[in-house]
Amino acid sequence: MSDANQEEIVSIVNSLFEVEKFTKTLYSLEFKIADLDFKSKFEELARRLEDLDYVCKLEKMEDGKYIIIQKFAIKQRKWLNASWTPRILFAVVVSFVMIDGYYRTDLANSIVELGDPYEMAGIYTLSLLGILGIHESGHLIAARMHRLKTTWPFFIPGLPVIGIPTFGAFIQSRGLTINREILFDVAIAGPIAGLIIAIMVSMYGAYTAPVLEESVAQGLFEESRLIEWELGEPILMSASLAMFGKGGEGGEVLMTPLLFAAWVGFLITFLNLLPAWQLDGGHLARTLLGAKIHRYATYGSMAVLVLLDFWLMAIFILFLSMRNPSANPLDDISPLTQKRKLAYAGVVVLAFLCAPLPTGLLPW
Repeated sequence: MSDANQEEIVSIVNSLFEVEKFTKTLYSLEFKIADLDFKSKFEELARRLEDLDYVCKLEKMEDGKYIIIQKFAIKQRKWLNASWTPRILFAVVVSFVMIDGYYRTDLANSIVELGDPYEMAGIYTLSLLGILGIHESGHLIAARMHRLKTTWPFFIPGLPVIGIPTFGAFIQSRGLTINREILFDVAIAGPIAGLIIAIMVSMYGAYTAPVLEESVAQGLFEESRLIEWELGEPILMSASLAMFGKGGEGGEVLMTPLLFAAWVGFLITFLNLLPAWQLDGGHLARTLLGAKIHRYATYGSMAVLVLLDFWLMAIFILFLSMRNPSANPLDDISPLTQKRKLAYAGVVVLAFLCAPLPTGLLPW
């Protein structure tokens, strides 16, 4: 490898690490290090090399630990780099959510008066995009704290009226993730932040949701004006309804736009927490379990989705995981802290609480 910065790179590495052996190849510089405490040093090295347009990777071989440095080359899709892309997508999603909220309010008003469809559509949009927006803000804040460069959120349009109006959002890293802890922190911040808002929306939706008497609901079912909800109900939503004495045998709770926004929020949180592919939960599982077990966890997640009758999502994950199975931190040797391991146990519990479980699966 020939470059004007080569001497500076060698000097930086030698100033940070105890180098036992140095090898120069056609495409890389390789340093065998003897340091036992290397995580923070490697993080500093990675940041300094990124400014020089180089990337380093820490690898464990039979005879010790090696730092391998190469020219930095990361491909960014032009449409992802364009400043107008996230703005247009956000405008489209807002329009789709408003249309969906208007339709759902108008349909509910034919049974029980909820309010003006435009006003309710606005509240619905604020609730649903608030869940997604806070989710992505959690990622952005964690990324900024770790000095990780990212794009703005890209909101994904969905299928209003006939499905869900948005399929969530994502951010794209503009750099490389240095170690497992950074990957873990950025991944966990989004679902936790969004879930807090989803619970708030669920509680308010449960508080304001009308309850139809059994006889009235039965007549509406027979007239096909009311359709049985068959997409499953998260435990957290059931708990919100129970908090206000609704649900169970006390009558039929009308699925209002606010309750539907909470349901979509729980669904997206559940999907994101699955230990699959490069979903947030996939990143978390990758940092804790390693690449091999993460691959099996991806297959297990697809099986869970099939059992819950979310076939399309399972196929989607299968297709994408075949192309790019998981994220690979530059330092894939340093383990997670005990606190983060305990936090992942909490993530598993939250995923279960957000899962759209079939009616009658649980005893309550």
